[in-house]
Amino acid sequence: QEQLVESGGGLVQPGGSLRLSCAASGFTLDDYAVGWFRQGPGMAREGLSCIVNNTTYYADSVKGRFTISRDNAKNTVYLQMNSLKAEDTAVYYCNGQSHDGEYWGQGTQVTISS
Repeated sequence: QEQLVESGGGLVQPGGSLRLSCAASGFTLDDYAVGWFRQGPGMAREGLSCIVNNTTYYADSVKGRFTISRDNAKNTVYLQMNSLKAEDTAVYYCNGQSHDGEYWGQGTQVTISS
């Protein structure tokens, strides 16, 4: 079955760090452009970062704090999140796109609270 599965969310204090993982099964993720998105309570889904081959892009809201990377051997894309703020609280999703199709993961909850 072709799917993306996010993991690594949780509850951390402001200023803390988390690393999210987006693991693909049933297809090769390095053939895809992969993006991370989030949706906070009552908010629209927001694009945060994407990686196309080895070129990375970041939204201004996370630039300098978040880093996207990929490990083709593990068929996984990561989002390292540092200096987390309360406003980073959201459900985080990954998305993979290529000419063959598009996939979304089920999301992982990230909560920043003291």
